[in-house]
Amino acid sequence: MTRRCIITSIALLIMAGCGNSGKKTETGTPAAPESIPVRTLKLEKRTIARTLDYSATIEADEKVFYAPAATGRINKIYVEVGDRIRTGQLLVEMDQTNLFQAEVQLKNIETEYNRATGLNETGSISKQNYDQAVTAYEVAKSNFEFLKQNTTMLAPFNGIVTGKYFEDKELYTGMAAGGATKPSIIAIEKINPVKAFVSLSEQYFLSVKRGTAVELRSELFPDRVFTGTVKTVYPTIDATSRTFQVEITIPNNDEALRPGMFGTINFFVGETEALVVPALAVLKLQGANDRYVFLNNNGIAKRVSVTVGQRFEDQLEIISDEIREGDQLVIAGQGRLVDGSKLSVQP
Repeated sequence: MTRRCIITSIALLIMAGCGNSGKKTETGTPAAPESIPVRTLKLEKRTIARTLDYSATIEADEKVFYAPAATGRINKIYVEVGDRIRTGQLLVEMDQTNLFQAEVQLKNIETEYNRATGLNETGSISKQNYDQAVTAYEVAKSNFEFLKQNTTMLAPFNGIVTGKYFEDKELYTGMAAGGATKPSIIAIEKINPVKAFVSLSEQYFLSVKRGTAVELRSELFPDRVFTGTVKTVYPTIDATSRTFQVEITIPNNDEALRPGMFGTINFFVGETEALVVPALAVLKLQGANDRYVFLNNNGIAKRVSVTVGQRFEDQLEIISDEIREGDQLVIAGQGRLVDGSKLSVQP
């Protein structure tokens, strides 16, 4: 084939391609755009429970680093880490030498006090001597009670031992073995109930009150929901973060929840009317977090940006100033649509 023939063939192909560049009717006019089959749903508002979701770390209801008020020899520690304790249970016993001395001194002074009291009733003792006897007795009694409390350390609540920093016969000086700063002999925690602190946005200051119901969920217990209430609403709002703090209390009868666990807390703040739609109807812009839906606007697809609210299993709350109750939402076939597409609504 000659070079002239090749050029002529290429030109004919180009002309043929140009002639088929757009679909036309037999009269030569452009064909109408194809209608895209879709299914729609008439939007209706429904009543939903308005909740707020926040993350929080669980804490013990009470935590005490237990130690005597004075240094002394540790006679015996009766508990180990992990032991459960009951109110009034003996936890630690210190050396009792000073306690015995204080008890003997108290008994001697009590004898003098009783004698002075009898003489005072008959007017046979001066007021000064009587007052001195009363003062000496009160001081001795207070000293004995102080040493008794710091010699036999009893559990102040039901809980669990979470730390032990000394051993039997060691000298308690406020420092643990090795010089670590541990100014206690043991640590005990009350874990029924447990508590958590959450900082809420100031817009909910009037909605959350003492007694407001909450639910806590933990990844460790995916099938359980722990219920609790707001115990304290702090009365001030942080000027920097525009938040206020609340303390919540959660019963923990089986002690499944432990201090340090991470969970999600849902605050119930009332009911409201909202538009809730199938989650599949809400599309996400690729590479961004923007969400949108398509409405049927007289047979034409209308793209509308939305904000996603609460999730209810396979349903989502959507929020938009452009969407009204009664609008026709595209719930099937929306993946093929662009703004302005012609729709063929299927039954």
